[in-house]
Amino acid sequence: MVHVIVVLFILVTQVSAYRPCPKCGKIKVPYPLSTDENCGDPRYRIYCNNGALEFMSAPGFYYKILSISPKANKLIIKPPLIQENTCYSSDLDQGGLMLDENLPFNISTRNTVMLFNCSDNILLSPLNCSSSSFCREFEEVGEGCGCKGTLCCHFLKDSSMTSHRIRARLGGCTAYTCVVDKQPDEPLESWNFGIELQWLPPF
Repeated sequence: MVHVIVVLFILVTQVSAYRPCPKCGKIKVPYPLSTDENCGDPRYRIYCNNGALEFMSAPGFYYKILSISPKANKLIIKPPLIQENTCYSSDLDQGGLMLDENLPFNISTRNTVMLFNCSDNILLSPLNCSSSSFCREFEEVGEGCGCKGTLCCHFLKDSSMTSHRIRARLGGCTAYTCVVDKQPDEPLESWNFGIELQWLPPF
């Protein structure tokens, strides 16, 4: 009898572990993503705050989740705001976006990152800091206007770079934004602003 109870307990635990979480606002929360200890997989923790889904970085900064593609194991988070009348990203104090390397999330290679208000040291890097860099277009509108005239660069985040960080810091580049799947000659009004993260499927 005890053996049967133990088996049933294990089965119930496994079923609850695979239970998807309820919607957060209008966005579905597919397995393995978890907004609660009673659903999803706790290693894939995201947060539902006042009807908005959010992803938390390793230092504890929250980024709004814009969309989730469960079949591709990907989600897109909103880049941090560039504070008005400055050229500082709102996550500058946290050093930019930093993911916990012990968790199953990383930054995908479909992200074109633009850095602003950079020090001259960046000119030693292979990034595109020329007058034709995409960052110059961003400086001409809205949020990017505070960075106009600063040294800016862009790069496609590829597999040779760290897939867990986009750095922002004083003495380096103090602001950044990101576009997913940027196409050549694509006009700014068509840019898909966001940072695409991908997750490894559960074992």
